Amino acid sequence: MKKLYRSSSDQKIAGICGGLGEIYHFDSNLIRLALVFIGLVTQIVPAVVTYLIAWMILPEGPPEEEA
Repeated sequence: MKKLYRSSSDQKIAGICGGLGEIYHFDSNLIRLALVFIGLVTQIVPAVVTYLIAWMILPEGPPEEEA
């Protein structure tokens, strides 16, 4: 089972969306767009609180090896 980490190479704020993109092999920009959409639908506060909690809890992952 893979562990979820904050991305150290694909980050805009804290690297949470980048980490999700790396672990699930999905484009992190689409995850960011989904987060913005969910934030707008839920009136922003739940999405921001969830993001801040994830930022505090998730450890930063090792840098990705460049091929």
